[in-house]
Amino acid sequence: MYLDEILVAQKRDEARGVTSICSAHPYVLKQTLKVFERPLIEATCNQVNQFGGYTGMTPGDFVRYVREIAKENNFPFENITLGGDHLGPSVWQDEPTDVAMGKAEALIRDYVEAGFVKIHLDCSMRLADDPEGALDVEVSAKRAARLARIAERAGHENLRYVIGTEVPIPGGATEHGEGVSVTRAEDARHTIEITREAFYSVGLQSAWERVIAVVVQPGVEFGDDFVLPYQPDAARELSLFIETQPLVYEAHSTDYQSRQALGDLVQDHFAILKVGPALTFAFREAVFALALIENELLPSHERSNIISLLDDIMVEQPEHWVKYYHGDDREKAFKRKYSLSDRIRYYWTIPMVQQAFEKMMKKLNQNPLPATLLKQYVPDVYTMAIQTGKLTPENILLAKIQNILDDYAQACNPR
Repeated sequence: MYLDEILVAQKRDEARGVTSICSAHPYVLKQTLKVFERPLIEATCNQVNQFGGYTGMTPGDFVRYVREIAKENNFPFENITLGGDHLGPSVWQDEPTDVAMGKAEALIRDYVEAGFVKIHLDCSMRLADDPEGALDVEVSAKRAARLARIAERAGHENLRYVIGTEVPIPGGATEHGEGVSVTRAEDARHTIEITREAFYSVGLQSAWERVIAVVVQPGVEFGDDFVLPYQPDAARELSLFIETQPLVYEAHSTDYQSRQALGDLVQDHFAILKVGPALTFAFREAVFALALIENELLPSHERSNIISLLDDIMVEQPEHWVKYYHGDDREKAFKRKYSLSDRIRYYWTIPMVQQAFEKMMKKLNQNPLPATLLKQYVPDVYTMAIQTGKLTPENILLAKIQNILDDYAQACNPR
């Protein structure tokens, strides 16, 4: 298994890693298959679950969806590793333990039976009947072991587990900060030891041998309009500690880090780099650029008006952003379009948005895109487009996404 190869290479002190693509967006997945020979594609518990999640897909649906994209792009599906992220009771944390954990067990079972093999066990959240305050790490570990037992019953020896939960806020922070606290090495050690004891207590010694990574906080974060870059010196103790363990680190929210920072993370044994919003942000950038080109080329009655349409729908259906974007009306309007958290990504599949997008793409495909407008609105991919002669709207979208993927590919497989 490719994940095992990465682990072995890291233990030989080779700076190799794997990029975890946390997105269901078809353009992101299409370009992922062009950049990586053995991609790792992950779904999260709120994105995909037995009730459909926000994508409307069950684990089985998601596997079929990825398989179809692979087929359309002549990519061998067997080369794809599928992972489940934050699998646990997160979606149901407002419910009592028995109910929430029962649903989490069904979630794990469905993921494994559908063909997911990389399983992040995350039971860090307080449930409705838990005491106030942060959940005790021993309780979290016992719940994770409970879910691992379900996975083992449903799965096979191909399963690989990720433990630990000390991660940035999913989708980015909501407030500015001077920095975040890097996980202390002693806390990482405690997490590993407590979780191992929990596995052993329910007879999961064999499963523990397939725990490959622990999630920690390396000191990276992003929010609406800021990025906290990785600082190797701040994570030095943490980096040295994992060299004594048969594991590597998994780093969440690495979006918007520089290529150098990503390479430093891999060098410091953060071998699994998760990325999501940065990829759909790149797609959003490209769509907005094409909409501006559309405004220059087409009369008003023929335009898609996709930018204003998207915002209208986000205002009418605010559930995906209203808890995350703060400020006055003007500030929130700006964030709806341009926040690095990119909560606009939840709206691309709405039928009216899809129709507007398809209308724009169809119109712009009718004639070659003027190089002058590409240079004006997408200068970062203009040179690439000129050199390859690929000036179509779709290739502009894919090129934007590839710019992000290339940074990860270089960081994970330095030459």
